[in-house]
Amino acid sequence: MEQTNLRSYKGTQPTIGKNTYIDKSAVLIGDITIGQDSSIWPLVAGRGDVNKMTIGSRTNIQDGTILHLTRTSNAHPNGFPLVIGDDVTIGHQCMLHGCTIGNRVLVGMGAIVMDGAIVEDDVFIGAGTVVPPNKTLRSGYLYVGNPMKEARPLKDAEIAFLKESAINYVDLKNDYLTEQ
Repeated sequence: MEQTNLRSYKGTQPTIGKNTYIDKSAVLIGDITIGQDSSIWPLVAGRGDVNKMTIGSRTNIQDGTILHLTRTSNAHPNGFPLVIGDDVTIGHQCMLHGCTIGNRVLVGMGAIVMDGAIVEDDVFIGAGTVVPPNKTLRSGYLYVGNPMKEARPLKDAEIAFLKESAINYVDLKNDYLTEQ
């Protein structure tokens, strides 16, 4: 079945990994690569037009999230691509713009992560948190607030939950794929 929600831009079409679910209401345009067993849920918008976007394996991008990047400029010769690692959960209505998200990260509902920000592996970003440009979020911590602040180290159970959340969404997307 042809998906009209996957669109080419300047001859570059999104590349989708094996066993990946993309909801029919999501729109992905241009230079976007998605790893296997990932899921893109309703009303997600991703534009790989002025730079590139990479989404890892077993990563879920939830409803209403906006994904974009930053073009090249004199100040930033490479611009800022959007890079999202493996086993990541991006909550509902987030905005990720030209940032790097490591592996096993949970970005809470409505969070905004801005250009040049780097989120290391094993991080929780609380709902509604705003990560300003060019900030680095250290591995193993919870970040909350606007602007974000390092709240506390993650507990062992929270670190384990990061991978569990991703696996739960792999199972859910498998259910959706069997319904198609």
